[in-house]
Amino acid sequence: MNRRLLLALGIIATVGLSLLPFLWFVLTSFKSQDEIEAAPPAWWPSGSLGFYRSALFDHHLFDYVLNSVVVAGSTTLLALLLAIPAAYALARLTIPGKQGILAVLLCVSMFPQMAIAGPVWRLLDAIGGLNHRWGVVLPYVALTLPLAIWILASFFKELPPELEDAARVDGCGPWGTLLRITLPLATPGIFTASILILIYAWNEFFFALLILTQPEQQTLPVGIALFQGEFTMPWGELAAASVVATLPLIVVVLLCQRWIVSGLSAGAVKG
Repeated sequence: MNRRLLLALGIIATVGLSLLPFLWFVLTSFKSQDEIEAAPPAWWPSGSLGFYRSALFDHHLFDYVLNSVVVAGSTTLLALLLAIPAAYALARLTIPGKQGILAVLLCVSMFPQMAIAGPVWRLLDAIGGLNHRWGVVLPYVALTLPLAIWILASFFKELPPELEDAARVDGCGPWGTLLRITLPLATPGIFTASILILIYAWNEFFFALLILTQPEQQTLPVGIALFQGEFTMPWGELAAASVVATLPLIVVVLLCQRWIVSGLSAGAVKG
């Protein structure tokens, strides 16, 4: 009983500390300017929506949200379309040096962004990708693809190959087996990979700032960073924009947590 109580208190304390910053800027987003500047600070807001109106209409937050939705959604779809067949081939085919290939893929995903910023910028400049949303989708896919392949390959290995053999006996071809048998069974792994890709593309700042210099093309993290004026810091608008930027990811993770946990723990237990 004491252990359970200590475990419960530890979980509550950890969750509370993790949610405290989010709770603070949620409360700040509903305050007035006088409540933000009050000393001592006003803990409970008056419920004003002025900062949300200012962020959405004066700072064009909705345009940034739309750009982030297009970029993150395109990155997720394209990365999955490339990662699923590559991971399936690595999991099922006899390829010399398969483990070395997976290790190289994982190392590629760890390259610091600053080290590849110059070559990426020159390549996009040569193909006309600067100041276009597809210009950030390409490096996002390149950076997230290794991790997606690693996750999906590990998940495909845990699926019993007898099911695929039975499908082939019944006359199902390789692509039909993949689409009708393997992918439905690999749904948790696909959810896990897609959520990780989506979170990365939604929150990425460096390449978006480097490639997208026109305001109408910029994504949400860059747009929020540009809220700051030369002599002022709009804390209320920043808090409202942070809520808008964070809340969709929280909702997606909460709705898909069962598949995410199942995908991340695949292969951890045998039998």
